[in-house]
Amino acid sequence: MMHTEMTVGELINFLSDCDRSAPVRQAMNPFFPMAHRLEQAVESTDQDGQRVVYLAEGRDADTQLGHLPPEVAVLLAWQSPVQPPPRRPRRRASGK
Repeated sequence: MMHTEMTVGELINFLSDCDRSAPVRQAMNPFFPMAHRLEQAVESTDQDGQRVVYLAEGRDADTQLGHLPPEVAVLLAWQSPVQPPPRRPRRRASGK
């Protein structure tokens, strides 16, 4: 199975359209989506000698911010949009 990876150029192109004062967070674990603060970015090489940029969360206890907002999980296609259950007619006191 071939994996597609975002390149630094694609990330820069995306970020160039974003609010420059917005914090950067990392969405992790599609089965239990959580948000994390990013603290560092480092460039290195992987086991095949390819240059890779790693984004890392911080070490502080409050680095994990909690659950990812549901609308973000939907945009990432990690969850399906949730519809409210259909309303049922209320029962009357007479039992009908």
